[in-house]
Amino acid sequence: MNRWQRILGRVAFVNCDPLYHDLPEPWEVLSAPPSWLTGHLLRKDCLIAPIPTADFAKHSDKLQLLPDICIASTGTVGSVLLFGDRDPSQMRDVALPTDSATSRKLCIWLLEQMGLNPRPVDMGPDLGQMLERCDGALLIGDRALDEAARHPEYIRMDLGQAWLELTGYPMVFAVYAAHRDSPADKLQEAHSLLLAQLESFENSSDRRNSVIKETSSRSGFSVSRIEQYFGEVVHRLDDHSKEGLHHFLENVCDVKKYQEAQI
Repeated sequence: MNRWQRILGRVAFVNCDPLYHDLPEPWEVLSAPPSWLTGHLLRKDCLIAPIPTADFAKHSDKLQLLPDICIASTGTVGSVLLFGDRDPSQMRDVALPTDSATSRKLCIWLLEQMGLNPRPVDMGPDLGQMLERCDGALLIGDRALDEAARHPEYIRMDLGQAWLELTGYPMVFAVYAAHRDSPADKLQEAHSLLLAQLESFENSSDRRNSVIKETSSRSGFSVSRIEQYFGEVVHRLDDHSKEGLHHFLENVCDVKKYQEAQI
């Protein structure tokens, strides 16, 4: 068997910990920023990975969606934030991080829906440098969590909450995807494993507490913040989240059809 068929991609943020905590052998993990995982998946460096929803839309002719699991929020997500020292209506330009895809596209779309048209500027995800150059700065993942704790006065928009207020739907930031020609039996095995990991996290208080404690210790975030964050981030792609996914793909990415894995 090819080695890539035993490798599971994961986002290099704490948001994946509930599904990837203590994975059994012989599974291996490839950890990378969200936008990098798309390339790994297309090159078959890994079997499945949670990739930015916008990237899935861009490569929907080569990839297939895995059901039941995702990275989403119903309202406040806490880790996809637009920072600035002024209201978004007064932002002349917005720095967009190069490690994102969905959030970049979502941020500009949301601002356009508000009747705003700031100039997007690609930058590395460093809040200080971003705000030195631009009026607004988008950060995602652990960096957003960290800077939100350091600079709560700079938070101007939580993109998960803004999306919910505008559309009424959950926001699916990342979907679990696989190459279209991946072996079905291996996809079934990997999908069943991650779904079981999620169900254990949801249903076992011991398991949940263990993940929260280890994540806190490894990341440096407090136990209370991780516990809150794991209530903000949604990992289950249920019917309502799928409606939000379809709305984003169709209205933001102009993708109306895609392939879903039959597993």
